[in-house]
Amino acid sequence: MHPPTIWTRLHLRHYVRSGWPWRAALYLLSSAVLGLLTLLTLVLLAVAGSVLTVVVVGLPLLLVLVLTGVPLASVERGRLRLIDSEPLADPHREPDRTGLTAWLRTRLQERATWRELGYAVLFGFLLWPLEALVVGSVLLVCGGLLATPVMLAVDGEEARVLKMWIVDSWPGALSAALAGLLLMPVFAYPLGAIAAGRAALTRFLLASPTGELNSKIKELGRSRVRLVDAFEAERRRIERDLHDGAQQRLVALSMTLGLARLDAADGPLGPLLAKAQDEAATALVEIRELIRGIHPQVLTDRGLVAAVEDLADRSTIPVDVDLDLPVRPPEAIETAVYFAVSEALANVAKHSGASRAVVRGGLENGQLAVEVEDDGHGGADTGRGTGLQGVADRVSVLDGRLLVSSPPGGPTVFRLLVPCSTP
Repeated sequence: MHPPTIWTRLHLRHYVRSGWPWRAALYLLSSAVLGLLTLLTLVLLAVAGSVLTVVVVGLPLLLVLVLTGVPLASVERGRLRLIDSEPLADPHREPDRTGLTAWLRTRLQERATWRELGYAVLFGFLLWPLEALVVGSVLLVCGGLLATPVMLAVDGEEARVLKMWIVDSWPGALSAALAGLLLMPVFAYPLGAIAAGRAALTRFLLASPTGELNSKIKELGRSRVRLVDAFEAERRRIERDLHDGAQQRLVALSMTLGLARLDAADGPLGPLLAKAQDEAATALVEIRELIRGIHPQVLTDRGLVAAVEDLADRSTIPVDVDLDLPVRPPEAIETAVYFAVSEALANVAKHSGASRAVVRGGLENGQLAVEVEDDGHGGADTGRGTGLQGVADRVSVLDGRLLVSSPPGGPTVFRLLVPCSTP
């Protein structure tokens, strides 16, 4: 079932009695106010950018002028929900790095930014005056007729109706008010049709040019989630087999060798049995580390916060942990974030020259946000080596992002953002 829109509601019998005509009027009226503000902003920025020195002041002003359409388009997408319940997706992509420079570079390279600038110009110079004329005419006609009895009562002798004719009696004044009342449902239909056309134009100009691929992208997303679930199930099976099978056999082997050493302590096989027991103990330690690398038990038993605290305890440099998670995220997200933090702390210990690091994070607007920051010399780059790129690929499977800010001289900040729906 498609979300309700004013166009689909125009064909219903109870359209006049519903709130949709008022929503259409509010949409067009707010468009006039927003359009006037947009026009003033465009004119002021254009004049200021052309008058002031381009190198010092004018260039930033012209840059702001180019980006005027971005906030306007965001407001328009929200305002469109007044008469169209289907949301209009934001076509902008997230920058690869944090900071204002990366955001500006990304926005200026997108076609959507220039489409939105064109929309702002069209909206500021053409669309809103037409909408103001339409809704103003409806309000003037209906309001003027309805106000006729009030004007007659104030004047006491006569009232001028819509500046066109004079009414000097109460029957005439009441007739004019009745005509205004009857015209309101008549005007509701063209008002709704104009609002529907205006919404369609907004959707056409501001929609992503790749909107026709949305269904394929959604299916790819669903298949990717299924692959992640299958991978997690296979990983847990391998972990369980190693923990319950190979590890237990090594423990039994080590105990058997220890008993054999007691029986042959003074014989020629004593040193060989001692060496074999040491090798079995070493293999047991390695397989435990392998199991920890596949999926640490503390992550399964106690969750992400305890697992990250365990990583901090085993780190070669001091690490402070400040994770606020009132509920546990889904298992796949916990696993991906854990190994991302593990890789980040390993890089801090190996390459950053830092004396201290901190891991902080929590739930923000439906996302799990985790930061790893160190006071090292900076210079980290996802393009060099496979560690950070592997982290980025791993969280991207969950529609997450890895943002890296590492200027020369530091500090280095790894920021993970993963969509997280928790009860």
